[in-house]
Amino acid sequence: MTESLDSTREAAWRAYIEASQRLYTQLEEELRVDSHLSFADYHVLVLLSEAPGQRLRMGELASRLIFSPSRLTYQVSSMQRRGLVSKEPCPDDRRGSEAVLTAAGLLVLREAAPHHLASVRTHLMDDLDDAEVACLTRVFDRLGERLRASRVSSTTPASR
Repeated sequence: MTESLDSTREAAWRAYIEASQRLYTQLEEELRVDSHLSFADYHVLVLLSEAPGQRLRMGELASRLIFSPSRLTYQVSSMQRRGLVSKEPCPDDRRGSEAVLTAAGLLVLREAAPHHLASVRTHLMDDLDDAEVACLTRVFDRLGERLRASRVSSTTPASR
C-alpha cells in the first residue's frame, strides 16, 4: 500500500490543486471574455507565433501542448474554421501536416496578449516577490523535466 502524505505535504498538495484550478479557470474565463479564445486556442497561437515560419508539424505541436493527436486534430480543426490557423502538407514530407498561423490568427493573438498578460499579472505574478518567482521556476522546471523524461521512457518500445 502507498504511504500517505504527512499533514504538511497533504496541505501543500491540496493548496496547489485548488489554487491552480482556480487560477486556470479565472485566466480562461477572462481570456474568453476579452478575446473569445480558450486557453488551448491561445497556447496554439503563441507556439505557432514563436515557431520558424510560424508553422509546426502537427506531432511537434501536439507534443508541446501535451495533447493526444486526436485532441490536436479537433483543436486545429476548430481554429481552422475560425480562420486562426491553416493545416498544410509538410514541404519536406508530404505525408505529414503542419499547423500554420494565419494573418488573422496573428492579429487575434496580438489583440489578446495584452489582456491575457494583465490577467496573469493580476492573478499570479504581481502577488509574488522575486524569491517566490525563482522558487516556482526551479520547482516547475525540475518537475517538468522529470515528467517529460518519465513520459518518454514510458512510451519507448523497450519499456513496454
